[in-house]
Amino acid sequence: RQWLGLANYLHKYTKDYAGLIQPLSSLLKKDATWLWRPEHQAAFDSVKKSLASAPILMLPADSKPFHVVCDASDFAIGFALMQFDDEGRERVVSYQSRQMKPAERNYPVHDKELLAMRYALIKFRVYLLGEQTFAVYTDHASLRTAMKSPHLSQRMARWLSFFAEYNFVVHYKPGKNNILADALSRRPDYDPRTVLGRQVIDDEDEDDDYCAVCIASSINLTNVAPEMDLRDEIVAAYADDAVYAGIVAYLRAPSDETLGALSRNTRNQIDRYHLDGDLLCYNIDKFDAPRVVVPNDDDLRARITHEFHDSPMGAHLGREKTFAAVSRDFF
Repeated sequence: RQWLGLANYLHKYTKDYAGLIQPLSSLLKKDATWLWRPEHQAAFDSVKKSLASAPILMLPADSKPFHVVCDASDFAIGFALMQFDDEGRERVVSYQSRQMKPAERNYPVHDKELLAMRYALIKFRVYLLGEQTFAVYTDHASLRTAMKSPHLSQRMARWLSFFAEYNFVVHYKPGKNNILADALSRRPDYDPRTVLGRQVIDDEDEDDDYCAVCIASSINLTNVAPEMDLRDEIVAAYADDAVYAGIVAYLRAPSDETLGALSRNTRNQIDRYHLDGDLLCYNIDKFDAPRVVVPNDDDLRARITHEFHDSPMGAHLGREKTFAAVSRDFF
């Protein structure tokens, strides 16, 4: 139902859209039996493909102003870069979302919304920096005044210095109207109740096909936890990598001894590494999302690349695009 709400919002200009989603809509009728058949999967795949095609997705036009919609849930942030086309239709240039880190999930609500705004500006920096005044739409009204408050936390003060680089105006957009960003920030596979790509559902009607899709699409480790055997394989391979074994040992038990065992170059970059459970992660810079470190194991790297390419999220991209996509989440 939530996913169809997003699709309905984006497809208001799409020809024959009602017929396209009819198999899916029938599942939501009162007293309808929930049974996912091939025709439902075909309809779902068709709608999903159309979301990344014209007239929904468009190339950025430098001659037209950009605007950003963003939102935060309890466990994720979502945002999109938008423009209006020549016919006045709102079009998507790029969708983005990511799962919150454990510490970020403890932020106050307005800080979560600011986090979504900040990350959107980072992701869309190449389009927005130096741009004439652009609009940022959020469903948290207090953000309009929070950035002018004389009582700021250290975190907010740092973020405001970052925001000062951009020329934008914040507008309030109620959640019921902020459909796109709201849906992106509430992806079920970002919910911390999802364990290793498989939903924790106490209902007897757990959908095994859906869970299989979750697992198949979970190769993107920064956004979705990997399936268990791949995660374990990555963690186990750290022990056989001379460099990363030392880093993991230091992060698990920081001491002069474990730090001294590292090379000078590694010691100089040690603050870029952290452990997410047993997974070693690396930040290229302070604005970069953490990337999962992959040990120097050719077979393991090939498996990650192949699984990403063959997964639904991988979309069977070409070699260079697949490599670029994997490189955003792995190091």
